[in-house]
Amino acid sequence: MNRELISVSRGEKPAELLLANARIVNVFNGRVEKGNVAIAAGRIAGVGDYHRAKEVLDLEGKFLLPGLIDGHVHLESSLLHPAEYARAVVPRGVLGVITDLHEIANVCGLEGIRWVLACAEKLPLDVFVMAPSCVPATNLETSGAEIGLAELETMLGWPQVIGLGEVMNYPGVVRGESKLLGKVRLFRGRPIDGHAPGLRGEDLNAYLAAGVLSDHECTSLEEAQEKLSRGMWLMIREGSSEKNLETLLPLVDDQTYGRCLFVVDDRSCADLLQDGDVDGVVRKAIKLGLDPVRAIRLATLNPAEYFRLAHLGAVAPGYWANLMVVDDLFNLVAELVFYRGGLVAREGQPIFEEPEIEAGPEVSQTVRVKPFDIEALRIPARGEAFPVIEVIPGQILTRRRDERAREVDGFIEPDLERDVLKLVVVERHKATGHIGRGLVRGFGLKRGALASSVAHDSHNLVAVGVDDRDIFLAIKELEKLQGGLVVVAGGRVISSLPLPIAGLLSNEPLKTVVERLGRLEQAASDLGCSLPSPFSILSFLALPVIPELRLTDRGLVDVTSFKLLES
Repeated sequence: MNRELISVSRGEKPAELLLANARIVNVFNGRVEKGNVAIAAGRIAGVGDYHRAKEVLDLEGKFLLPGLIDGHVHLESSLLHPAEYARAVVPRGVLGVITDLHEIANVCGLEGIRWVLACAEKLPLDVFVMAPSCVPATNLETSGAEIGLAELETMLGWPQVIGLGEVMNYPGVVRGESKLLGKVRLFRGRPIDGHAPGLRGEDLNAYLAAGVLSDHECTSLEEAQEKLSRGMWLMIREGSSEKNLETLLPLVDDQTYGRCLFVVDDRSCADLLQDGDVDGVVRKAIKLGLDPVRAIRLATLNPAEYFRLAHLGAVAPGYWANLMVVDDLFNLVAELVFYRGGLVAREGQPIFEEPEIEAGPEVSQTVRVKPFDIEALRIPARGEAFPVIEVIPGQILTRRRDERAREVDGFIEPDLERDVLKLVVVERHKATGHIGRGLVRGFGLKRGALASSVAHDSHNLVAVGVDDRDIFLAIKELEKLQGGLVVVAGGRVISSLPLPIAGLLSNEPLKTVVERLGRLEQAASDLGCSLPSPFSILSFLALPVIPELRLTDRGLVDVTSFKLLES
């Protein structure tokens, strides 16, 4: 801490900026207090009766609170360039994010993470990285890169890396797999995030004993209660596809609130534009009855304490002057936003410039598919029950249904009357030629196909459709675009959104991306799709760490037993 800051704190020197007549949200004691806040060298010098400053801004009794921190988010799920992501969230008062960049890491390895961090360095947003623990997430799929102990040791030396990202292979941890436990040991003494949907009892104890500290996958009150009682930090998630806030909020009480934090995990660009990031979660929690100051604490001080981010998450001496000004705590709409004492947004609009960081070939030429013909999409009939993936609305969990499939000329075909469609995953990193084929229920499509290069976590090409011709065309269009989202019907491309950066991110502005995504979703709806966010749901159907049934480029995966089913 420099002497100038201390001199301002003591009143010996004028502050660089004085925020006067504020109602200060004190997340330490849960109160709102009147006072002035003196800022110097990017930090808060003092809170109290300060008057001397080079610049004075009278807040006229408005609320001053710490900048919000999203405790677990995958930036890539927004589909936005990091600079455009910042322009979306900073004006809403979100000034810190803890991100596990395993999406781009699965495609591009350390080079992808380096590129994101190079962009972030020049933004008024604190981007902290949890080193990806599971790249690839499992051995049941093909990813574009692998992050092992050597890569994690490299990342340990990066100042932005603060811990180990969600340990998704929880069965491996419970079984004591040495390679996985070696990664956990490497990060001892730092935050280690978990990912353990449905894990209970002795297996939960084993997971915690290994060193995992948090979880964001709770979907029931009973599961969350047990995890809290065993000492886990509870991340209450409210994303675009995963909505758990209303179910879990009753757990936040006088005894537990200090161990809970709000996260989004995955939020679409449309939700960012319309409702925001973690600020939207805080608003919803307040509307559901949580005390506003306590709700704010769950997105400020609590994540800062869990992630050991000294001098973030509060309005207090020595803390970074990451601040937001609001007129109404219940609506929580930022009028002014300050990053390290500098004004960076006003009335919902960013007032900072975007850095120009070029995306080189290592992150812009990532779709490499071995040529195949349409016959490769066929599923031979077996004359017996076939596993069907059933989508659960509002969740990323799926159900397994074993049903007799519709058969035509020796091959399994979609059954529109029962809403059973074909699902395909095509490997796109190493041109292996792997193609996974299966069936899915819940999309409601009557014709055409949807396809995406966003397919958590390995991000191969995933497509769902009513006939092979449109599925094949959709995959070919993704190759042409070097990644994106497409809707195809009747042998032609109806709508598309190019994602040329790693097949995950757009170069376009937020509103443009949202508009194009809206046109895609409308096109899907016109084809009969009944899901409100079909591409978000589609992106999770290849994720073999969420129960019960998934499809990867290697084939159908029974997540409960963590193994490939016989094809």
